[in-house]
Amino acid sequence: MNTAIRFANTDDTSGLERLAQLDSSVVPAAPILLAEEGGQLIAAISARNGTAIADPFTRSANAVELLRTRARQLGAGESRPHRAINSLRLQLR
Repeated sequence: MNTAIRFANTDDTSGLERLAQLDSSVVPAAPILLAEEGGQLIAAISARNGTAIADPFTRSANAVELLRTRARQLGAGESRPHRAINSLRLQLR
């Protein structure tokens, strides 16, 4: 089955709350990346800090790993100005 990854929007609020409830957790901090299979929300991750939630009743481990990979590509936990400064620091050493 194909996994779709996208950013959450206001229409996803109830789905995120349901997913957090299934995972006995809370909705991650925005911005949030979602993983959907067959139109069903199965996992979500904060693109800010990497906190993830997933449906424990589906095979969601691969979706969580895809979300973690995409969040890393987007620089989760580190804003663009910080990445630029850190890159510059490395170049100056």
